Amino acid sequence: MGDSTFTVQRSTTVDAPPERIYGHITDFRQWRAWSPWEDLDPNLTRAYSGPESGAGASYAWSGNRKAGQGRMKIIDADSPRTLRVELVFEKPWKSRNDVVFSIEPAGDGSLVTWSMTGPRPLMLRLLGFVMSMEKMIGPDFEKGLARLKAAAESPKAP
Repeated sequence: MGDSTFTVQRSTTVDAPPERIYGHITDFRQWRAWSPWEDLDPNLTRAYSGPESGAGASYAWSGNRKAGQGRMKIIDADSPRTLRVELVFEKPWKSRNDVVFSIEPAGDGSLVTWSMTGPRPLMLRLLGFVMSMEKMIGPDFEKGLARLKAAAESPKAP
């Protein structure tokens, strides 16, 4: 019936130094420019707490059925290489996932990898025959990485 956990991972090469890319992911306020879920609800409610960026920074959101409700907290920040985020969904279903961004120098740019690992309860394992987390989340990661690439490569990028 499948594994009890799932992992979805995508990577892209960005023509920008790791430090510039890291700035876009370590500050949740910057996610509005590239997150694939930011356009799911134009009336999304956002709340930020803790430090502005890095370990301890938190972000909570609440929106329509598509956006759902949840929170994220940066649990480990190793600038400019790795960022670990605890992601908790409250709606439309409850779950806790581990998100990792890794940034490695690659030629004149950087290789950015975005991964998410979480539990696959029995219901998700049963649904996995018709609807996999890979198919549900993978395209969102690809969209988000393309937006992150555009933001980091922009001449206006910090």
